Amino acid sequence: MSLITPYKKIWDMPFDGTSDEQQAPRWTGNLIWGFLASVFKVCFRYHVDGRESIRGFVGESGLVVVGNHTSFLDVVFMYLATRPQQWIRFMGREDLYPKVHGLVGQILSRVGSFPIKRDAADRTAIKRATHMLKTGQIVGIMPEGTRRGKGSMAPEIHSGAAFIAKMGKAPILPMTVRDAENVKRKGERFRFPKITIEYGRPLLVGDFDFLPKEDRLDGCTWYAMRECFALSQRVPREQVDMPALFPGGRDFTAVFAAHPVPEHTTEELVAALRAGREAKRQEAAAAA
Repeated sequence: MSLITPYKKIWDMPFDGTSDEQQAPRWTGNLIWGFLASVFKVCFRYHVDGRESIRGFVGESGLVVVGNHTSFLDVVFMYLATRPQQWIRFMGREDLYPKVHGLVGQILSRVGSFPIKRDAADRTAIKRATHMLKTGQIVGIMPEGTRRGKGSMAPEIHSGAAFIAKMGKAPILPMTVRDAENVKRKGERFRFPKITIEYGRPLLVGDFDFLPKEDRLDGCTWYAMRECFALSQRVPREQVDMPALFPGGRDFTAVFAAHPVPEHTTEELVAALRAGREAKRQEAAAAA
């Protein structure tokens, strides 16, 4: 059955998590992961720091993973770092899927990706992502929308990551893929630098409720992206020059300096989730 499953059907099938729905066929994704993990380990000697920040959510909660986008390999390394215990469901540009007579769509879909319309409020993609989060899956989003320094588009932060996390009642986990941008520079040959994937601390959308309602999602995503760049640059968050990274965009530096956002650990959030589930169970038992 998995050999003939249309890739468009796979978009709405769970890869892991807590859903009772029919699971997506995963043997192709496992083969791709095994091949890429072996090749990339040899070529880039990649390693993962802070992996416990994402592993702690297994079987406990959905999660939105966000990262800064410097290279076409960012997504590959994010995928490799998440497997094999977890799958990450990436949002991919809709125009990628029909390429090569649908072969690209087959490959992307079978590793867990699903499409989103660019520069549009794609309700279908948002609905899919929200459902994934509510069933304990991981959704991967690049809030910059495109690779930094590529093309004519000015870098900007899209607030969709915070919106989807809010709708799916899931934490946000910042991360970075360090030095991937050095693999292929314009006009130069391919290089094979040592790559580091690093996860930070999880964030809660609710921690930004002190902001005016119209600024909460933008502020939350801005803060998450600052965390990503702090990881990438190996500096404290306060030293990240966000106005330089996103000229013309809203700058929340002064706002967060005056009102620090609470810091969480994965263990803390998971403990709170378990306590909440236990409280609901006891209430249900008492009502019965």
